Amino acid sequence: MGALADKFRPTSFPARYPRWMVGKPLLIASSALPSLGDAMFGYSQGVIAALQVQPNFIRRFFGQDVTIEQIQAGVTGVDPYVQAITVSCLNITAFMAAFAAAYVCDILGRRISVRLGGLVYLIAAIIQIVSPNLACLIVGRSLQGVGVGILSMTVPILQCEIAPGNARGLFVGIEYLCLNVGYSLSSWVGYAFFFTSPSDISWKGPYIVQAGMAVVLFLWSFILPETPRFLIANGFEEEGLRVLADLHAAGDIHDPAVEGTFRTIVDTVERERALGQASWKHLFTQHTRRTIMGLTCQIFAQFNGINAILYFLPENLMRAGFTTERALLFAAASSALYCFGTVPTMLWIDKVGRRPFLIVGAFALAASLGVVGGLQFYVDTLPSGSARQPGADGIFAAVCLYLLFYGATWGPGPWLLGGEIFPLRARAKGMALSTTANWICNFIIAFITPPLFASISGGYYFVLLGFCIISGIFVYFVYPETGGKTLEELDGVFNDGGCTVFNGQEEKALDNVTVGSYGAPQHLGVLSDSDSERTAAPSGISVSDGKSSISSAPR
Repeated sequence: MGALADKFRPTSFPARYPRWMVGKPLLIASSALPSLGDAMFGYSQGVIAALQVQPNFIRRFFGQDVTIEQIQAGVTGVDPYVQAITVSCLNITAFMAAFAAAYVCDILGRRISVRLGGLVYLIAAIIQIVSPNLACLIVGRSLQGVGVGILSMTVPILQCEIAPGNARGLFVGIEYLCLNVGYSLSSWVGYAFFFTSPSDISWKGPYIVQAGMAVVLFLWSFILPETPRFLIANGFEEEGLRVLADLHAAGDIHDPAVEGTFRTIVDTVERERALGQASWKHLFTQHTRRTIMGLTCQIFAQFNGINAILYFLPENLMRAGFTTERALLFAAASSALYCFGTVPTMLWIDKVGRRPFLIVGAFALAASLGVVGGLQFYVDTLPSGSARQPGADGIFAAVCLYLLFYGATWGPGPWLLGGEIFPLRARAKGMALSTTANWICNFIIAFITPPLFASISGGYYFVLLGFCIISGIFVYFVYPETGGKTLEELDGVFNDGGCTVFNGQEEKALDNVTVGSYGAPQHLGVLSDSDSERTAAPSGISVSDGKSSISSAPR
């Protein structure tokens, strides 16, 4: 495997960005790239929701000649299992791609991995734009899942490794906000293009916007730098130092903070090589509690109902009694609350802690779903028309509360936990396991939701309510508090031998090594001058009069 990987590994990383970008412009632009990737991830979740209530979309791909009135009444003639496959095919390919992306990211680099994800995403968009039938649409959506899987694994790694050090909760909150903004954009785009019906642009338009985002991401990846940590870890110390300086010190490689960060990165890379990587078996035998947390937080995140709501939100609102136009408008409006819900996370999850957020969130979600389910049973007993409007308004209000609470708690929380709970040498595999649990459960929810809504209607909300209550109880009894502690101190929280001794050296997860919401061991932020002075220079680097001399490792 190693010899094969070396054949594909790049041998040079020339800087392609113009020198006028060096400093804050380069840092902002480099951060915007992964933010666009997060937004594309969110956009992929919402783009299909608005299309499922478009008459010409249903006619073209499901072979049913229906009117707006029939769609509003829920009489489309579409097989719920065919609808389920159409929606969920993206999730299963994303699951497989996320595994593969871990290797692509480490071999080819973060920048090329993002480029590959953007290219696949673009090809998938084009296939869906020109699709003549359902089989072709499913192929395109499945390929889109490959792009989403690559981006979901790579983008947070890149973002962490280029950004200054920050509070973990705040950083993951910002990432999740970008994802929610992507979903919100897809909702508003779907609403806007609805008014072009019966033209085919009504369903092609959202895919054209998707293609445009992919083009920007793909082209942007040719200009921006590779991450300093990847460069240094692969023997490109000189290039890594240059990128660090260009991002954080306006190109000054002799800046004390840059020198300190550079020395720390090299030192950490040497420790990782000496310690080696934990096996998959170690996750279940040595780090059992951490693995249970990493898996269950993502399982509950899905079975608490978010994608049962988001993937079918316009359809659910029509089931409540809204017209198609108002259902699309209200779905887009509620997405703004979904975005706003992330703000409390960014402000307080590092101060209050993870457990209170998740426990309170679980019972708030249960209460919201209880109201939605109860009102759905009520409106189902009423004749179609104005008689249903008060109940429909109540359902919409409860859905808004659900999205607000989810965006603040069970949305960003699992990504934060999965990124911080595993020790350094097991973090890549642990986060990969947690991420794939998310995609598998995402697939299950997307697949079972249409037939369950068709068979038990509002009762499905009470099934999801049960999972919310179980998740809150499980967190209370099983999850320790991980907030307010350094990554190094979490070994003491779990007390499972995270600081395993190798050749007399303890594994230390440096506090300024942070992790992304989906990814592996990642960013080392720029240190303060005092931190720089305390950091010992590792082998291969000599420091004299505050200036570094680099001896590059063999390439």
